[in-house]
Amino acid sequence: MPSKVPTRDRMVVSAALLIRERGARATSIDDVLRHSHAPRGSVYHHFPGGRDQLLREATEYAGSYIAGRIEAGAEAGPLALFDALVDAYRQQLREGDYRAGCPVAAVAIEARADGDDTLQQAAADAFDRWLALLAAQLAGAGIERERAERLAALAVAGIEGGLILAQARRDLEPLDAATAEIRNLIEAALAEAA
Repeated sequence: MPSKVPTRDRMVVSAALLIRERGARATSIDDVLRHSHAPRGSVYHHFPGGRDQLLREATEYAGSYIAGRIEAGAEAGPLALFDALVDAYRQQLREGDYRAGCPVAAVAIEARADGDDTLQQAAADAFDRWLALLAAQLAGAGIERERAERLAALAVAGIEGGLILAQARRDLEPLDAATAEIRNLIEAALAEAA
C-alpha cells in the first residue's frame, strides 16, 4: 500500500482486506501492522479502543466502499450495476484463490457468535445502507417500492450466499447460478415497470 496514504487509513484498509480473507477473529493487530507497514505505536495513537475499534472501522470502511460502488453505478441502471457488483466479486474470488469474500459478512457471522454488539451493529448498518441504496435505484427505475426492497434484499442475500458457497467449493458456479436467477427477476420487474 502506498506510503502516501495516511497510516490510519492504511491500517483500516489492511484490516478490511485481511478480514475478507481470514475473518475478524483471525485478523490480529500484528497482521494489520505487517500488512499496512505501520509502526506499532500507530495502534495506540489511531485506535485507542484497540483491536475492537480497528475491526469496527474496517467494517464501516468495507460497507462504505461497496455503498460507494453502488452509488457510482447508479447512472448505468440497476441491471448494469448488479452485473458490475457480481463481476467484481467474481474477479476477487478468482484473484484471491477463493479466499477473499465479503468482510462485512465475515464480521456479521463472527460478531454474532462472539456476542459483540458494536461489531454486529457495524455489519448491520453496512447491509442496511446497501439495501436502501439498491432499493432506491430499483424504485427509481419504476419498480414498486415494496417489491424494490424485496429485490434488493434478495440481491444482497444472493450475492453474499453465493460468495460463501463459491469460497467453500472453490468454484464460481454457486455465485453465478444464484446471481443469474436474481438478475432474471430484476430484469422481469424492470420490464413490468416499463
